[in-house]
Amino acid sequence: MSAASHIARPEFGPLNQRPRPSGIMHPDQGWHLSHWYEAPREDPAQPEVYVYTDAMSYLAGDEVAFHASSTAGQWTLEVWRDGLQPECVHNCAGIAGEFTPMPKAAYRDGCGWPVAQRWRLPADAASGFYRVAAYCDRPDGSRFLQHHFFVVRPHAQAQPQPGRFLFLLSTSTWMAYNDWGGANAYDGIDGPQGDQFSPVLSNQRPWTRGLVWLPPGAPRLCDPVPREPWEAPRYPTKEWAYTNGFAQFYASSGWAHFERHFAVWAEREGYAFDTITQTDLHYRPELLRGYDAVVIAGHDEYWTRQMRETIDQFVEQGGKVARFGGNFMWQIRLEDEGRRQVCYKARAKDEDPVAGGPDHATLTGAWEEQAVNWPGATTFGVNGMRGVYSSWGGFAPRASRGFTVYRPRHWAFTGLDMHYGDVLGAQAGVFAYEVDGLEYTFRHGLPYPTHEDGAPESAEILAMSPALYGEEMHDGEGFRYYLKDGGLARKAEALSGDASPESIARHQYGSGMIVSMTRGKGEVFTAGSCEWVMGLTRNCYYTQGVTRNVLNRFLGRG
Repeated sequence: MSAASHIARPEFGPLNQRPRPSGIMHPDQGWHLSHWYEAPREDPAQPEVYVYTDAMSYLAGDEVAFHASSTAGQWTLEVWRDGLQPECVHNCAGIAGEFTPMPKAAYRDGCGWPVAQRWRLPADAASGFYRVAAYCDRPDGSRFLQHHFFVVRPHAQAQPQPGRFLFLLSTSTWMAYNDWGGANAYDGIDGPQGDQFSPVLSNQRPWTRGLVWLPPGAPRLCDPVPREPWEAPRYPTKEWAYTNGFAQFYASSGWAHFERHFAVWAEREGYAFDTITQTDLHYRPELLRGYDAVVIAGHDEYWTRQMRETIDQFVEQGGKVARFGGNFMWQIRLEDEGRRQVCYKARAKDEDPVAGGPDHATLTGAWEEQAVNWPGATTFGVNGMRGVYSSWGGFAPRASRGFTVYRPRHWAFTGLDMHYGDVLGAQAGVFAYEVDGLEYTFRHGLPYPTHEDGAPESAEILAMSPALYGEEMHDGEGFRYYLKDGGLARKAEALSGDASPESIARHQYGSGMIVSMTRGKGEVFTAGSCEWVMGLTRNCYYTQGVTRNVLNRFLGRG
């Protein structure tokens, strides 16, 4: 089977949905029932198979254990090394199906399913992202398909790897958006009333549909064209997910929607890189040794304190970090060797067990709020709460969708014919969804950080555009807003200590920025938008040019 035929198979059936306690829910019913998430039907009349691996990353030569539950008589397992040219590296058909029920709180405690298949990675397996495809045939001639993944990480390097960077996947953010089994860090069936997000999430469960694989043409969280006056807001990703049976959060996170775009572009451009997860960064900081640069792309909202400390030390000692992504927001904890992820978010001060104790520094709240007080700008030059949204819904829906350039003579713009006031990446929509920025002021036509929010003295603002924390909701017939403005009060309290009208007004607006800075012997470049990767996929001359300039400088290519 060719890679193209595997990727494009349209015949796979619709995603199955888990019933709410109050009744059955299928993809053709609405989200007005408040919960829509993926879980097994557990109905032998509609065979299915779900798989997860015992770990998130492995070394070449390690054994991968595939845990599974299936109502099919037999099923097939495939493993593909994904990228510019996906390659099937393992195929096992005719695996006997064995059914094990999904535990009630699988999202929190894991599935605990038995091992259905083991496979030892080749000793020469290349580092990268490996997509797991598990599928079974159905009586009506369709197929049920589920995707999982694992990463092959590199060995710790004793010698430098010149010209090769380390690609860091934002797997902690993927975890936060994975609502398979009933809950994620945003919504779910947790809590005494069965209507809360879960502050504790397990990775011993499958990934919800859309985080690992997407068909071509899946919409993104950015309005494709500006809305006409008084036109009702649209949320194409929600409409498409509902229609096609994908996860409601598929466009917020995941390999398929973000990092894969960067990996494919970098391979096509001839860059060499190895791949690690955020769990690797947390538990195996030695993996950074031997690399001149670490690259991040897409949406990296969730980090542990240890992850940040490792990146800071890497840069202090001369490393370079290129961050083509946005929304650096929450401190998390990893437990049970990374199998469990903890983030209480706005509930942290009241519910997080470490609050007020000796481990209070690991409180799982926002980096900038007073209880945590470690602004992200000290690590990446920008802050999450000084953004956050743009170019969709009620968030600056008619904005340029690009970065307005203010310092065209910076080395990042070398050779690109960039001028003051040019808008970078507008046609490709690179400034969208969630963005990061700083408090700033203008002097003589140029933006400067005020440094009141932790921005280092070396931080230089190269380009920027406006963003909002809450949707501006205009009254209109048939209007319905998605996120609304409920988060404004929480942001104001986190940053100012109160939710007064004055504080809310002060923190309503933000920005997204391209920032360059030095730290110790090293250097950091941040293009603070989740959608930067679209400039690469959509062949934006300027986005690609800036990305090449950053990578070439950080890899010592001149």
